[in-house]
Amino acid sequence: MRLSAKADYALRAAAELAAAGDGAPVKSEQIAAAQKIPPKFLESILLQLRNGGLVRSQRGAEGGYWLARPAGEITLADVIRVVDGPLASVRGERPESLAYTGAAEPLGLVWIAVRANLRAVLETVTLADVVSGELPSPVTALTEDRDAWAPH
Repeated sequence: MRLSAKADYALRAAAELAAAGDGAPVKSEQIAAAQKIPPKFLESILLQLRNGGLVRSQRGAEGGYWLARPAGEITLADVIRVVDGPLASVRGERPESLAYTGAAEPLGLVWIAVRANLRAVLETVTLADVVSGELPSPVTALTEDRDAWAPH
């Protein structure tokens, strides 16, 4: 899986909003500074998150951004899908729509399995989990495998 810069920034920005809690709106400048995100790029990402129903905003001196739902109800998959589309695709197509033939036929099943594994992690980890530092135990268990850390 390759995570785009946009998705990485969106997740980091959403985590900042989750960390702010239900308090006052957070200014985009604060988020950009805290996460070292280019401000213009962040504005575009926040607009996508707002259009995707994950973030709300208010203009003006007292304005800023906040999560549209509780952090415990927003998964990492939700954020990634809003800014990048489906979690897994092959040449821009969903795995279930691909048709392979001959020796390559089982590849379709492999891509479905890859997507299922991505979902197993990204649909269970919420912004609240990230902010608290307490990830779901199945996710933590995956990181305890030494092979998971190998750069291959």
